Amino acid sequence: MSQSPQLGDFPHLSFDKLRYADTDMLGHANNATFATFFETGRVELLYHRPEPLAAPGCGFVIARLAIDFAAEIPWPGKVDIGTRVVAIGRSSVTLGQALFQDGRHVASSQSVIVQIDLSSRKSRPLAAAALAVLESLRG
Repeated sequence: MSQSPQLGDFPHLSFDKLRYADTDMLGHANNATFATFFETGRVELLYHRPEPLAAPGCGFVIARLAIDFAAEIPWPGKVDIGTRVVAIGRSSVTLGQALFQDGRHVASSQSVIVQIDLSSRKSRPLAAAALAVLESLRG
């Protein structure tokens, strides 16, 4: 059995507040909310930076998302989101993420993000500067 990830395993950290509207009839976060929490971590890593990672005229799209649920997230509370780079391709990056509530691991995710040209909607290679930043975010 593998050991649960720890928040300190991730070089990029963010958080979200669990809202009452995020809960299901059992009083914990519904499964779609887990995906939204992971999105917060991905978007902050990709877009909330001094220098953009996307090349001019490009953006990022998600090509794959897999989520492993480990525990419930009860309301109220805050969710910590850890994100790291797992692999880097020519035009894509694979991100590994985990969610934590009060230090307890509640879910893990792996996603593939592809840089596309916004006009052609085709993949476009990552720039050298973006590759260097992504390399620094490996876990």
